[in-house]
Amino acid sequence: MTSFQTVLIPAKDLAAARELYTKLLGTAPSADSDYYVGYDVDGQQRPAEGRQSDTDAGSAMRNESPTQHIGLVPGDGEVTAYLHVDDLDGTIEQITAAGGEVVEEPKSVGGTRRVAVVTDPSGGRIGLLSDAG
Repeated sequence: MTSFQTVLIPAKDLAAARELYTKLLGTAPSADSDYYVGYDVDGQQRPAEGRQSDTDAGSAMRNESPTQHIGLVPGDGEVTAYLHVDDLDGTIEQITAAGGEVVEEPKSVGGTRRVAVVTDPSGGRIGLLSDAG
C-alpha cells in the first residue's frame, strides 16, 4: 500500500521538541534517543456518519487513517513527509521520468528499511520509505 504515514520534523532543541510533542500528541515516544524521538499515533478518529460529536456515550466512531509516525530529528532542515512504497528504486525511476529529482540518494536506515528524498517537478520535497529492502 502506498500512503504518507511518516513525517520527520527537524528540531534545533530535541529535548524541548520532545516535551512539546509529547504534550501535543498526548502520548509518550515509541523511540527516544539523543538523535531521534519517534511517536506512533493512531489514525484520526471522527464521529460516524450522522453524529454531531464523538462525546455522546455510545457514539459510533470510524477510523479515518492508518497509524502515523512522527519523528523528531536534530537539525534545522525542512519537514519531510514520507510516502511508504513497496519498490523504492522503481518509485524513484517513475518520479525522475516524470521530471522529479533525487536530492538524497537511497540509504539503509536499519533492517530492510531504506529511505530516499526526491523533489517533484515543482520542487516539492517527498520522502520515500520502503521496508521491502
